[in-house]
Amino acid sequence: MKKLFVCKIILILLAISYQITKVTAVNATTMERTTNIDKYISNVYTQLDFKGSTPLSEDVFKKAYKGYLNLLNAGKLNTDKNILTVVDFSLSSTQKRIWVIDLKAKKILINDYVAHGQGSGVEYATVFSNTENSHQSSLGFYITGDIYNGEHGASLHLHGMDNGYNSAAYDRSIVIHGADYVCTDLIRSQNYLGRSWGCPAVSNQIVKRLITTVNNGTCLFIYANNKKYLANSYWLNKKIDHLPEQNVQDQLMYASDVKKDTVYVYDVSAADLAPAGAHIVALKDEFSTSSSAFQFPLIWKLLP
Repeated sequence: MKKLFVCKIILILLAISYQITKVTAVNATTMERTTNIDKYISNVYTQLDFKGSTPLSEDVFKKAYKGYLNLLNAGKLNTDKNILTVVDFSLSSTQKRIWVIDLKAKKILINDYVAHGQGSGVEYATVFSNTENSHQSSLGFYITGDIYNGEHGASLHLHGMDNGYNSAAYDRSIVIHGADYVCTDLIRSQNYLGRSWGCPAVSNQIVKRLITTVNNGTCLFIYANNKKYLANSYWLNKKIDHLPEQNVQDQLMYASDVKKDTVYVYDVSAADLAPAGAHIVALKDEFSTSSSAFQFPLIWKLLP
């Protein structure tokens, strides 16, 4: 009886040990995947050409790009445009704190001044709201809508995607528009930029170029170092399912880091793209260049 009891104890300990090992392995895999996504995003950031512009914080860009990828993977964005717009409200309004980024060309198209709401602060935006008549700015991810002619002239509708943080933006008429109070003369005279009623207003000199660039289904991210928002934003914290297919070489870097047993299948013309340690094998009939999962001249797939 004593031996049977000891055996049961040993079996229980082995089972617990197995579960701990299994959980540890899963956590390690998740950690590795997260690390490699961060590496991928850092790689995108280092390729951005900030020449002639104020550099955007890498940390803010990473947050913006994570949300962009999640919105893209959810089918929320216009795939004919590769535009990401970032507003960094952690900065003083005396600084150029809006960036319009062409992710395909890796170029900064616009970097300029942008106003925050009167209710959010004076020089710095520190308070945010999703409430009508608060005159406060709203944090989070937006998808741009249509251009229309409003009270401030040519303006751009915005659709807030973060529930509880900017989801009332359209009903509140939070839009991108031009304004006379977004100018360096005001900064020189009062040491802060003019303020809106909650809209991310820009100067009249750039508004038409900006809204025609970013309209119709592109991503806008308005950031501030707000712990509650950063902890609760769905798009910011959602696990990234996959990376953009158009970035073929970056995909390979990411895939080769995550899956050590990946077998890569290449057309002859793309063999020079193989990462270190990859296997070059003959092109098989079952791989079709018509599949959206592949990109000619490179064809690759995870094989069992």
